Amino acid sequence: MAGRWIVVVFGLWGLGTGWSHALEPPKGPVVLVVRGDITHTNVGDEAHFDRDMLESLPQREISTDLPWYDGPSHFSGPLTRELLELVGARGDELYVEALNDYAAQIPLIDVIDYDVILATSRNGRTLRIRDNGPLFVVYPFDDHPELCTDIYLTRSVWQVASIEVR
Repeated sequence: MAGRWIVVVFGLWGLGTGWSHALEPPKGPVVLVVRGDITHTNVGDEAHFDRDMLESLPQREISTDLPWYDGPSHFSGPLTRELLELVGARGDELYVEALNDYAAQIPLIDVIDYDVILATSRNGRTLRIRDNGPLFVVYPFDDHPELCTDIYLTRSVWQVASIEVR
């Protein structure tokens, strides 16, 4: 039942955004592959994104402290839920895998309830692989102290390579 509710919510978010159902193929190097229970693809049954495609989405900013950095950091990138809307996600969970094979399961409700971003930059600088990039799942920890637990920190995947919608 929860999966059906999420489909309806994503369908409503798309109204009036101007996003088309057909995704353009990436022109540059692919930095993210979204697969699984999605309806909008551009390479076979997957959605491939280059950096320009991700940066063309509405950008959000989060300033937060993370245990991996000294002091607060300022992150920017698209809302994860808007990316999922764009690909027509229809599941209950995200399986996010990093370049180093680390993976975390993120309940879809997290990205609905909180402004979780797929950060492409930190402190105004593009995230590179050696800087925990090219993409980093960032929760708004400072805005929601209830998220400051090991559960949510383990869902903060860096060096994101793919997301599977389940």
